[in-house]
Amino acid sequence: MIDYSVYLVTDQFNLNEDEFLNVIEEAVKGKTTMVQLREKDSDTREFYELALKVKAITDKYDVPLIINDRLDIAQAVGCAGVHLGQSDMPCTVAREILGDDKIIGISATTYDEAIQAQSDGADYLGVGGIYPTNTKKDAGISTHDDLLKIKEDINIPTVAIGGIKEDNAGEIVKRYGFDGVAVVSAIMLSENPKKTSENFSRIVKELE
Repeated sequence: MIDYSVYLVTDQFNLNEDEFLNVIEEAVKGKTTMVQLREKDSDTREFYELALKVKAITDKYDVPLIINDRLDIAQAVGCAGVHLGQSDMPCTVAREILGDDKIIGISATTYDEAIQAQSDGADYLGVGGIYPTNTKKDAGISTHDDLLKIKEDINIPTVAIGGIKEDNAGEIVKRYGFDGVAVVSAIMLSENPKKTSENFSRIVKELE
């Protein structure tokens, strides 16, 4: 069974490659349970080579690696699956390409998007934004009513994303029944990624 409790979404910020890889390794040495490699600005070769390096780390600690958007990169490195946004390839088409043994996650801001993704065969949902975030400034914000309806009607795992910090994660998980939290800057920019990851794990697990 896949553990979605602490879902790290990468961002290089101003880190060099060694620093970037070290943050990921420290996080998975802690309690990060999944890693999504998100590279918006890299060309295909750079993305592929970085994905291989990240996968070497996640494999070492038996943590699933998810590739953002790029099915070709996911297939090339043999990772656990992909995460797709609303403007990316449809989930049904991605499933035909990747097969049933790969994980497909879908971003959903609204209840309708969540229901559609579940119907299309998504394995999990990244729901949000919960709060505004500088990491993805164009992200929409999910309404309270939609989040409550998602809690009631969605049967696949849900992960909260968007402005998630240690001081708000517990309230969000408790209120809306999320299976985990997707974290970007709170871990990637942490002075102690391992400890921060452990803190998020404790917050989520205490509410299960």
